[in-house]
Amino acid sequence: MGEQDEKRLFPAYNIAVIQEVNHYIVENVRTARRFIKKVFPEKDIENTCFYELNKHNPAENIEQMIQPVFDGFDVGIISEAGMPCIADPGSLVVDYAHKKNVQVIPLVGPNSIIMALISSGFNGQSFVFHGYLPIKDGRKPFVLQMEQNAQRLKQTQIFMETPYRNQQLFSELLTWLRPATKLCIATDVTLPTEEIRTYSISEWKKKTVEIQKRPSIFLIM
Repeated sequence: MGEQDEKRLFPAYNIAVIQEVNHYIVENVRTARRFIKKVFPEKDIENTCFYELNKHNPAENIEQMIQPVFDGFDVGIISEAGMPCIADPGSLVVDYAHKKNVQVIPLVGPNSIIMALISSGFNGQSFVFHGYLPIKDGRKPFVLQMEQNAQRLKQTQIFMETPYRNQQLFSELLTWLRPATKLCIATDVTLPTEEIRTYSISEWKKKTVEIQKRPSIFLIM
């Protein structure tokens, strides 16, 4: 998900929490600071503490990041896009918090995966989110296994790709999946350019699709 009017995406309670919390675990400090100032311009951002948790900052530092909790402060988690702990490292923090008997409080917020599911017309009773697909070896067998599970279990299969590989993935899906298999592509969810379409593979082959470098969720059924 990209930038959007916070009044559309977040309830007032979330903004009140941002007002009170002064310690955050984030993927990127620069974008997190910008987000907080946009949501709550009055925030004293210079006296707000940020701890980065990403592929460049090892999970071994989580104990240090969560230390403010034991000093009597609340600690928040901010994802780069969408809901924390889904397809990002925030779950490592939550797991550690549970082990230390720290109360975990989830906040309502935008989740492109669930929003794509409810907009797809597919089964919302039984579904699985696979995250990012394998890049090389095993990619085609993985997709075919998802298709088989969708048909055999009547289970919606949800997955995603790095935006700059979206067009390639779409071409592969058209080649590998059966003509009758249904595919939903939810692109730019919550943005003014949002586009959510569901067609069979045979119908998709007749469409013009431009999703390169646009955040997208893929679903098959």
